[in-house]
Amino acid sequence: MRFNLRQIEVFRSIMLTGSISRAAKLLNVSQPAVSRLLSYTEQRLGLLLFERIKGRLYPTPEAKRLLTEVNAVYQGVQRVNEVAEDLIEHRIGHLRVACSPSLGQGLIPRAIANFLRGYPEARVSLFTLIPQVLTQALLSQQADLGVVFLADSHPNLQSRQLYGNRLVVALPANHPLTARNSVALEELAGENFIGYGADVPIGQVVRQLFAEAGLEVRPKVEAQQVHVACALVQAGVGVALIDEITATGPVWTRVVMRPLNVTVKAPVLIVHPAFEPLSRLGHAFVETLEAMKADWSGHSVD
Repeated sequence: MRFNLRQIEVFRSIMLTGSISRAAKLLNVSQPAVSRLLSYTEQRLGLLLFERIKGRLYPTPEAKRLLTEVNAVYQGVQRVNEVAEDLIEHRIGHLRVACSPSLGQGLIPRAIANFLRGYPEARVSLFTLIPQVLTQALLSQQADLGVVFLADSHPNLQSRQLYGNRLVVALPANHPLTARNSVALEELAGENFIGYGADVPIGQVVRQLFAEAGLEVRPKVEAQQVHVACALVQAGVGVALIDEITATGPVWTRVVMRPLNVTVKAPVLIVHPAFEPLSRLGHAFVETLEAMKADWSGHSVD
């Protein structure tokens, strides 16, 4: 490279100030240092940039032509510094968040609202995806981070628990079990039960729960998302086991939530590519989610 950034800076300073002494003062360096670098630059370029006439420097036509390009480079460097400063201060940036469909009904919209209050210039893209598609979105870097139920382990993804997120019983408002302070699993075995598909993470927890209790429960209806199961309860189709974050999301009219008499969790996890560090905005969004734990304190979320 014949012309590096330091040489560009010195050349531009001399062109702006008209002398080596004033350029040295502008750059806060010694005059001999500027003279040496100018001589070296002229040698490297094979061009005479300044003529010395009666103790003064006069730029050559070649120097004037170079200045046009040098100014463009200098403005580009300034823009890089401005962008870096904006990134440091979270003034710009694009965050791509993927989440389970049910989390996209309540938790994540609230988190984005809180996040944007702190970083109003940031831009957020939200994708609500089923587990397999969400995993692929993270692996292909179409999303920066995911917020999911019970993420599948993958060697190229890193996850950690955000909330414990217990299961609760969702009952139609006129159901006899609403009179109980808590509901036993055995009491659900004879009900019109709303279950989940085999590939739904929370459905895997529910099936394992009944199997370990030695109970056989055949769902009357199967749903693919937790919020859909809650809507079915609202319509009076039957009863369901849902997670407490979904339960505290949208206002479910004509639905009563009761705790199970055993503690079962469907943890909510943060997931992101293992070999791609989260951006500053990504870390800030995770901090927003963690700060929201207090929102669930009255609902036994840990």
